[in-house]
Amino acid sequence: MPIPSKQDAGNSLDLVDIKEIKDNVVIMKNGSMHHIIMVGGVNFALKSESEQTIITQGYQNFLNGISFPLQIIIHSRKVNIEAYIATLRSRREVEQSPILQNQIDEYINFIDGFVKKNAIMEKAFFVVVPFYPLSALPSKKSSSGVFSFLGKKDTKTTGANNKGVDEEGEIAFRDNLAQLTQRTTQIMNGLITIGLDAEILKNEQLVELFYNFYNPQTIEQKKIAVPGT
Repeated sequence: MPIPSKQDAGNSLDLVDIKEIKDNVVIMKNGSMHHIIMVGGVNFALKSESEQTIITQGYQNFLNGISFPLQIIIHSRKVNIEAYIATLRSRREVEQSPILQNQIDEYINFIDGFVKKNAIMEKAFFVVVPFYPLSALPSKKSSSGVFSFLGKKDTKTTGANNKGVDEEGEIAFRDNLAQLTQRTTQIMNGLITIGLDAEILKNEQLVELFYNFYNPQTIEQKKIAVPGT
């Protein structure tokens, strides 16, 4: 297989739809804006029948009260245990008892071998709240969702003559952000009513999320904390 050239790599990046991540908002190249909410799970099977009914009805009411599109994502990835193994090895170094040192070694070998033979997966749940300004209304050719991209920022420079355009763009961004925030607040309140913990991902968490999402074979920079844990 031939090695792709730099030009080919650049063209591949052009296929993704993200423009930038700003003020905890994912901004698409078409101008649409998205908040991503990370939602804590609930063990539905362990609930009583009456509790299950309440959750089901609450979820139904939650969906019926939404007047705009949502994207619900369930993302599975392998558990990274390297940090945990490193913690165990550090604990072994300060342990004085030879018996406990051997037990820690055996435990490390067991965990390491078990994970190598069995893919241990963890699930993360996300709700993507979109807002489309008039200039960014979705079309048949537009992307189907926010998780279809891994971004590169617009590298065009802005001259002094475009200062007024930049100011107008920032005002429009703030106005659109206010409407997106209103939608997000509605979704957050609905999730909390059902009994779910929810948190809006911030800039660093968003960058980490998409890095891990598009690089599943690499070691995660750091695990995103699940709301409620």
